[in-house]
Amino acid sequence: MSSSSCIGISTMKPCCRILGGTKTRSFFGFSPPKLNDSIVENLSKPQSRSAAAGGRLDGSNSQIVGYICVTGPNRRAFSDSGSNWSQSRVFRRNYLGIRGNSCSNNGSSSSSSRRRRRILVVRNVASDFRNHSTSVEANVNEKSFERIYIQGGLNVKPLVIERIETGPNDVVKEEESFRIDEVNGSNVNIDSSKGLNETKVEKEVSKNEKEAWKLLWDSVVTYCGSPVGTVAANDPADKQPLNYDQVFIRDFVPSALAFLLNGEPEIVKNFLLHTLQLQSWEKTVDCYSPGQGLMPASFKVRTLPLDGSEGAFEEVLDPDFGESAIGRVAPVDSGLWWIILLRAYGKITGDYALQERVDVQTGIRLILNLCLTDGFDMFPTLLVTDGSCMIDRRMGIHGHPLEIQALFYSALRCSREMLIVNDNTKNLVAAINNRLSALSFHIREYYWVDMKKINEIYRYKTEEYSTDAINKFNIYPDQIPSWLVDWFPEEGGYLIGNLQPAHMDFRFFTLGNLWAIVSSLGTQKQNEGILNLIENKWDDLVAQMPLKICYPALDHEEWRIITGADPKNTPWSYHNGGSWPTLLWQFTLACIKMGRPELARKAIDVAEKRLAEDQWPEYYDTRSGRFIGKQARLFQTWTIAGFLASKMLLENPEKASLLFWEEDYELLETCVCALSKTGRRKCSRSASTS
Repeated sequence: MSSSSCIGISTMKPCCRILGGTKTRSFFGFSPPKLNDSIVENLSKPQSRSAAAGGRLDGSNSQIVGYICVTGPNRRAFSDSGSNWSQSRVFRRNYLGIRGNSCSNNGSSSSSSRRRRRILVVRNVASDFRNHSTSVEANVNEKSFERIYIQGGLNVKPLVIERIETGPNDVVKEEESFRIDEVNGSNVNIDSSKGLNETKVEKEVSKNEKEAWKLLWDSVVTYCGSPVGTVAANDPADKQPLNYDQVFIRDFVPSALAFLLNGEPEIVKNFLLHTLQLQSWEKTVDCYSPGQGLMPASFKVRTLPLDGSEGAFEEVLDPDFGESAIGRVAPVDSGLWWIILLRAYGKITGDYALQERVDVQTGIRLILNLCLTDGFDMFPTLLVTDGSCMIDRRMGIHGHPLEIQALFYSALRCSREMLIVNDNTKNLVAAINNRLSALSFHIREYYWVDMKKINEIYRYKTEEYSTDAINKFNIYPDQIPSWLVDWFPEEGGYLIGNLQPAHMDFRFFTLGNLWAIVSSLGTQKQNEGILNLIENKWDDLVAQMPLKICYPALDHEEWRIITGADPKNTPWSYHNGGSWPTLLWQFTLACIKMGRPELARKAIDVAEKRLAEDQWPEYYDTRSGRFIGKQARLFQTWTIAGFLASKMLLENPEKASLLFWEEDYELLETCVCALSKTGRRKCSRSASTS
């Protein structure tokens, strides 16, 4: 067999692999197969990958959904001079500007077409395997392969291996031609993925949109020849990219929506599957590991020399779970964003089979188990630390920040739609329903403020001990800040940033309020009140660049105490009152849901006047958003993608409607207190509604 071993198996540790800690989990409960030229004969004999490829993972038994591609100095992947690989789906590097390499390379001066063929085989073979979860098949010319599949979800039984025969004509099928027209013309024309959306997205675009699309494609990252995400920023003049050259889960969401709305689901599917691979790897900080199910904040594709093979190399995924981040904080929101994006992918493409895969269902369950773990907290909200979300530095949001609660609520609603209900998941679904009910009541009742509620807080009595207490969190009226008294309008309201015993954070946090609208975490009246407040306080929250991440900024002694005198979070900069254009797409989605698209269009028009001219900055400074952020990266991908997604959402309101939720009245009728058989529990809802 003259070609290299190149095959995709949904439970193998990849050679185009993932860098993990020294301690890893056995995710599916068996060791990976040995990979060499006799893989056909030895597929049913599990061995360490290091025996074949000189791996660096110490023969650990962690099982990851992935695929393998090894090409030695004297080998090449499945291809021959008479094949039609050049007609298959590939990304044109001269257009995309992708810096990725093939899975492995012998360092020789092989032709461009041969490199394309090598990459293509990885894509074709691997994708054929990844598209099946409970049964996996591959057909290769004149060889017999085995079918491997898993049963039982987390409680995995031994592998069931069946031999299947393939005929001489069963070659990997050529996929449809994939074409990206350069956007130097008047149209953006991108062929959609076969079987998902057959129509072409062809429309007139503005000069700024053309530039944005080109920059977005330039930011695409490949892994083993397939697109898997976009870098956080792609400024060619930046000599110190830090971690901005990585693929962040939260940052990729607007990019994913732009691709999905433009009929390009492949990169989103690859992203979802590869980040799922990373979920089961363990990273440690000072010998301590986070809980199972944690999604990384980001990952980077690294090219490393292949052990034992001179001149050959391999691509690896190196995830960051917070062990390298500023403050060493694990990302709470990554898993929540992943679930939200998984639902969006299914809704827009109609490819619900991805959600039903065993590995994907298991991934959802792991995230939910991590979020729903019992603790010492008495509240249905998630307890998190500072820096665990988009606001990734010390900003006084530890405890129960609104952003996390809104994303948590959205992820729970997504999971309830996507989880397959059976004996293994019925208890989890019941827990989701109970948590949704309790969380929605808690946020609506205790986080909401308007003029009526502020007047009520102003007259609070303290030190109330009974279950009938009105001031349940012992909030002191003097906590009402002076800025709020003069700033709050007569009409409208919002959900406060945080709530803990004896503490209410009255700052307006945009992301949490927008997602409360999108997910129907707030009531219809509250959702309308939030948009009314934004419109009423347009000069403060939008001004010359939408949208303020929070309002107002911390300054003077408050800034020194709460942020630790953070030199990046100075007043009206970065996360301390800076303006973030990426929030545009979420604002647009909220406006469309509430029947206020003109408000979103007004904000987009404000942004479009400056974004391209300013080279698509990460954020803006000053109270009015007049200056480019003092440490803002240029050509920030989620700024670019947020602008494009906003435009397309306005043009396709019917697709936008697939991404938000209407009120679920069944949740309002569900209360865990009513399920209790003890007489001690008294529901706070009756007191609040009486």
